[in-house]
Amino acid sequence: MSEQRETAQAGVENRRIIYGRRQGHKLHPRQQKLVEELLPQCRPDLSVAPENTPQDWFQKPFSAYALEIGFGGGEHLAARAKAAPDIGFIGCEPFLNGVAKLLIEIDQDRLDNIAVHDDDARDVLAALPDASLDHAYLLYPDPWPKKRHHKRRFISAANLDKLFNALKPGASFLLASDIADYLDWSLAHIRAHGGFEWLAQTADDWHQAPSDWPGTRYEAKAIKAGRRPGYLRFTRRVEKTPGKL
Repeated sequence: MSEQRETAQAGVENRRIIYGRRQGHKLHPRQQKLVEELLPQCRPDLSVAPENTPQDWFQKPFSAYALEIGFGGGEHLAARAKAAPDIGFIGCEPFLNGVAKLLIEIDQDRLDNIAVHDDDARDVLAALPDASLDHAYLLYPDPWPKKRHHKRRFISAANLDKLFNALKPGASFLLASDIADYLDWSLAHIRAHGGFEWLAQTADDWHQAPSDWPGTRYEAKAIKAGRRPGYLRFTRRVEKTPGKL
C-alpha cells in the first residue's frame, strides 16, 4: 500500500464515529479474564488488508464465511457457529459487555470458527477482499428513531456498497428489525442501491423467521413487548440494478 493510500485510509478511519456506549456495567472476573486472554486470540488482524482473506483470520480454512454486523450478546452468532462448524463466522460488536458474553460461549463450547472484531464493522468490510463472504447478518440494529439521527443508521448507500463488494454473487443477506420505520427505510435504501434481490414471495412472508432461525434475546424482549419482528432476506445480485428489489 502506498504512503498516499495509507494516509487517505487513515483519514477515513479517523472520521468513523461509533455512537452509543462502549461499555455498560463492570465485567465479571471471568469475563475480564477472557477479554484479556481469549479476545486477542479471536481478534482478526486487519493490518495486512487488502491482501488478506477471511481464511487468514482463523486457525484453519472453512468452506464458507459469514459476517454478523453488531452481534449484541452473541447468542445468534454462537448458535450459528455451533450449528455450522464448517463455516467461519466473523462477528463485529463495539459494546464490550456483549463481546464478553460471546467470549464465554466461545470458551465453554471451544468454538474455533468465530473471529471477533470488538469495534466498527466498517473496519472489517474495508479489509475484506471482494466476493469473499457467503452470508451476512444485520440483526436488530439501533434504529436511531429521531430524524436528525437517521444518518447514524447502518443502512446507507456507502455501507451497502461495502457489503455488496464483500459478498459473493448469490450470497445471502438477512436484515431483522422490530421497528417498522427502520424496515421501510432499509427497503427504500436497498431498492435505490439495486445490489440485492428481495426474496419475499407473499405479502406476509417477511414476518416469518427463517426455518433455521435461532432467535436473539433482544427479539424475545421485542415480542414480549408486543412488537412484531420483520425478516428481510436478500441475495446479492451479480450486478447492481439501481431502483430494483
